[in-house]
Amino acid sequence: MIRVIVNGAFGRMGLVTQEAIKQSDDLELVAALGRKDNLAEEIKKHDAEVVVDFTLPDTVFSNTQTIIKAGARPVVGTSGLTLEQVSALEKDCTENNVGGIIAPNFSVGAILMMRYAEDAVKYFPHAEIIEMHHEKKVDAPSGTAVKTAQLMAANRDCKESIDHAAAARGEAHENIPVHSVRLPGLFAHQVVMFGGNGETLTIKHDSMDRSSMMPGVCLACRKVMDVDRLIYGLENFI
Repeated sequence: MIRVIVNGAFGRMGLVTQEAIKQSDDLELVAALGRKDNLAEEIKKHDAEVVVDFTLPDTVFSNTQTIIKAGARPVVGTSGLTLEQVSALEKDCTENNVGGIIAPNFSVGAILMMRYAEDAVKYFPHAEIIEMHHEKKVDAPSGTAVKTAQLMAANRDCKESIDHAAAARGEAHENIPVHSVRLPGLFAHQVVMFGGNGETLTIKHDSMDRSSMMPGVCLACRKVMDVDRLIYGLENFI
């Protein structure tokens, strides 16, 4: 059994994650932590092997540092980490000889959407991303949208720049406009639109409920036990 702590356990994602781990045959929930708990002490107390973090963007970097230094493996679903912070955490994992994963999205469908967009941009270099989430999501654009843009940029042969002065075109990431929508009734949705010569291509993913993330969370908890470095993106495990 893999000994797992859920940090941010009493938020919406944390509550669903607790139940998913409890129902797993090979994962054991040893602690559910909130903001008043001492993360480092709890890791040592429960001899935790994995810590799943669903907290807040302003605390996720320090939380992940704490997890790594305590000798546990971070499984991070919290948005808000910059590429510089991810790089620093990769170094921390290497120095402490522990594996981990930072996943902008744990939904298998979302991972496939990003993979297909990464392939399509080779043929349709003109693209824009529209991401739509519930009104209580604290960050914009979403981590999934930023990760999608990064993957696409690595495969795109297009030197055309976006007019950053045109605010209605969205916030550019890797020279790809990203538009964010926050409305009641939505959960997590993303559309990647490509424009070509007389045609368009649309790749869309809809996640209706937090339960859609749980197979990916449990998969990540298992997979980090077999790596000795920090992985950025669940697609590396699929």
